[in-house]
Amino acid sequence: MQNRFVREKKNSWLKNLLVSLAVFGAVFLIFYLAVTSFSARTQEEEMRTLEAALTRGVTSCYAVEGSYPESLAWLKERYGLVYNEEKYFVDYRPQGANLMPDITILPRSRSRK
Repeated sequence: MQNRFVREKKNSWLKNLLVSLAVFGAVFLIFYLAVTSFSARTQEEEMRTLEAALTRGVTSCYAVEGSYPESLAWLKERYGLVYNEEKYFVDYRPQGANLMPDITILPRSRSRK
């Protein structure tokens, strides 16, 4: 005689394993997407901060000296510009003493060391 209140546990361990793996995968995916999003926003903010620092240094130089800086080295030496040169490439092209220089900031690829 079979007891109708007792369930047979044929594949319950397999079902539990699959559910656990699915939950773990979902949590891992959410965590990965959050970290990736945070990292991208941080890099954008770093670039905006560097751009603001360059603009502030260039305009300060123009206000104090009456001309724009001759080079990026001039800004570093006399106005204390500091940035991570391994992480960002700054292309500084002076246009003349009374014209704002052309400044381009590019992130360096991580494969270069």
